[in-house]
Amino acid sequence: METMKLRRSLVLCLAAILLAGCKGRDEVAPAPKPSERTASEVSTQPKQRAAAKVVAGKLVVPNAAGVMETMAGVFYFDYNQAIVKRQGHAELKKHAKALANNRRYRLRIEGHSDERGSREYNLALGERRADAVRAYLIAQGARGSQVEVVSYGEEKPVDPGRGESAWTKNRRVRVIYR
Repeated sequence: METMKLRRSLVLCLAAILLAGCKGRDEVAPAPKPSERTASEVSTQPKQRAAAKVVAGKLVVPNAAGVMETMAGVFYFDYNQAIVKRQGHAELKKHAKALANNRRYRLRIEGHSDERGSREYNLALGERRADAVRAYLIAQGARGSQVEVVSYGEEKPVDPGRGESAWTKNRRVRVIYR
């Protein structure tokens, strides 16, 4: 009888020791505070990529090096044309990618023209230009519901001068994030 009590006590002690040992393995030590990390720990952690954001109507995105860059918001057109110039395609693709990746982004595309032609013609030309940019963005992945089109025609020139230099600056589309 005495040996049974001794065995039972021994079994209970061993079980208690095993359970205590298992408990220690399940616990996870709290992560050290950033100020407590060693230099090797900090350098081996993956860098968090900065998120794109809208600042003053312009989209600011991280480039390949992780540096924030403001995307172009103005695209120019040839005289009497509503065809997106090839040099604007790469930047418009970036805009489309940003819109496709973040469905909360909304933008307004403003079409403009130079002063040559009637007011009605220039409003229609500005709208065709804005529609061309909108169609390009949608073809590259943006949703139509993210894009609003408006035409100002010749009403809001960036350069009020006369001559080809001023007219070239005024034949444009502005992309403004809201």
